[in-house]
Formats: sequence, structure tokens, C-alpha cells
Amino acid sequence: MRTLILVVVVLLANLSGAQSLEPLIFREKIYDFGEIQETGGNADHEFVFTNNGGRTAKILNVTASCGCTTPGWTKDPIAPGKTGFIKASFDPRGRPGYFNKTLTILTDLDPNPVVLQIKGTVINGVAENESDLTVAAGNLKMKSRSFNMGTVYINRAPVRKEFTVMNDGDEPLKFYGVAKPEYVHVEMPSVLEPKQRGVVAITFDGKMKNQFGFISDNIQFTTNDAGNERKSISLFATLEEYYAPPTAEEMVTAPLAYIRELSIDLGQYPPGATLERKVSVVNKGKKELRIKALQGNCSCISATAESRMIKAGDSTLIKILFKPQTRGGTQQKAITIYTNDPRNPIQWLNVQAYIID
Repeated sequence: MRTLILVVVVLLANLSGAQSLEPLIFREKIYDFGEIQETGGNADHEFVFTNNGGRTAKILNVTASCGCTTPGWTKDPIAPGKTGFIKASFDPRGRPGYFNKTLTILTDLDPNPVVLQIKGTVINGVAENESDLTVAAGNLKMKSRSFNMGTVYINRAPVRKEFTVMNDGDEPLKFYGVAKPEYVHVEMPSVLEPKQRGVVAITFDGKMKNQFGFISDNIQFTTNDAGNERKSISLFATLEEYYAPPTAEEMVTAPLAYIRELSIDLGQYPPGATLERKVSVVNKGKKELRIKALQGNCSCISATAESRMIKAGDSTLIKILFKPQTRGGTQQKAITIYTNDPRNPIQWLNVQAYIID
């Protein structure tokens, strides 16, 4: 009898632990649209989730970080074990280049919001046989003054992308060499005849770069273009670590990063002040949680963790420093937190302050 009671207690404890992990289990919390046409209409994606709570759930509200993104969601209550959706509809018109937007979800299951992310690159929608190469670097014409590699994973194979270029001059354009980061390989034409198109191929090795977050660098070509011999082109990428969707068994034992505050209002301060706040991160999982990187979206904000390794049930503090310097008015910044939590490897800490002019 004592053995039976012990087995029942263990089973109940495991069930309780499994249910307390996350009330809503999303198939993914980040979606990369890749390249989308500016004139191709809205880009839509549905984030599907399962109600993992012990009672019926209702989505109370979904807020987008930008007016360019229209949210939608399941309006009816979702019974335990049933699925629902959050829809993101992004309008690319007038927004060329890289985008990264969030949706914040409030439910009646948990006072802590869920944050979803959509990202991608809006490209010019002009047809290939028209004048689609509108950006000039001397006689070299391109679609953009940057090579955007999109998402690159530091634990997967290098990413290779091709970018169309054209010699818009009246003389042959010769490529003599290229200066580049060591983690990048560049394939380029040796020569482009007048009005001839070619391809510059960029291969980005995320494992060699071994850094999380948004990366900005430069590639410089040396050519025979009189007066514009050196052509510096920006290189962009977002580096992440790939995690396969966890199984139900893995979810029970995996680390779980719980951030007590995902949105912080620092209040009002005079210019030149240094603002500081500490935020608690709790490991509610069964294995050790590792904070792999902390990255601010501006040089004015930074974060450090008291401990990068958090045992199951323990917590640590992340110290945030915001130096507004000459910035004035309402300031909205963010810290990206990278962990080994397979369900939420990337979380965002939104920071707001008002700097009195």
C-alpha cells in the first residue's frame, strides 16, 4: 500500500509539473517570412497553440508593436487540450528593408503575457525585366545598398544567398578583390560588360561568427570604376540557435525561462542620467538553464546577468543599464535574451523611459 501511495504521489507531481510549464504551448514563437514583395499585399501567418492548462482558456487581447501589423485570434474559449491561433498580418507597403515586429498576448490563464515575433525583409516589387536595380555605387547598380542574409543559425550549415548586380557604365567593370569578414565567403564576377547583369553570392558561416543577435558589417569591393574604385556594401544578419520542436517528454524535463517582468517603465529622468533596473529570471524547468547572450537593440542600453547558469528552481538577476545621453522624450528600447529553453530560446524585455527635454 505504501508503494502504491508513493507511485500515485510521484505521478501527480509529474503531472502538476507538466501542466505548470506553460498554459499555452505554441508550435513556434518566431516566424521568419524571408523576403516579401513590397507590392505583393499583406504577409500573413498563424501561430497555432494548444491549451496546456487545466481549464478553459480565453484570449483577452493581442497587441502589435506597430500599426503595420494587424493581429487576429481565436475569439471562442479553448478547452483543455484543444488548439487555437494567433494571426499576424504584416503590411509591407512603404516599409522596404528588414523588419522585426512583436505580438503581445494576454489570456485569462496567466497574468504574464506571451510574446510572439515576426520578421523578414521587404524587397522592391518591380519585375526583373524592368529597372529593378535602382541603387548605385558608382557604375555598379543593385536592388539595395546592403546584403541582407536574414536569419543565420550558429549551429547549422552556412547560409548562401545570391544578389543581382549590373554594370550601368559604358566600359567593362572589373572586380580586382574584396575585403570581407573572415566568417563570410564572397563569389563575384571578374568583369561585367556594359549593361550586363551578374551575381554576387554571399555565404555566411554562423558557427564561425559564434555570436547571437543582429550583426552589421561591411564588404568592400575594389574595382576599376574611376572615382569609385572602392565600393562598401553593408552586410546584415540575425544570428540565432536552432532548436527542434521539443517532444512532450522533453517539455517535462527541459529548462524553462520565466522572466518576472517582460515590460519595464523606468519613469521620468533628466537628460544625461544613467538608469538602472534589475529583473529576475527563474528556471521553472527540470534541467539547468543557460543564459547564452543578452543584446540591446541600441548602444544606449545593455544588460548583464549575475549568473549565466541557473539550476532548476533557482533564479538570477539581470541588470539593465540605459544611458539616454542626448535623447529626449519617450524612449522605447529592448533587450533580447537568448537561453537554452527549447520552447522559448529567444525572449524580449521591453524597456520604456521618458527623458525630460
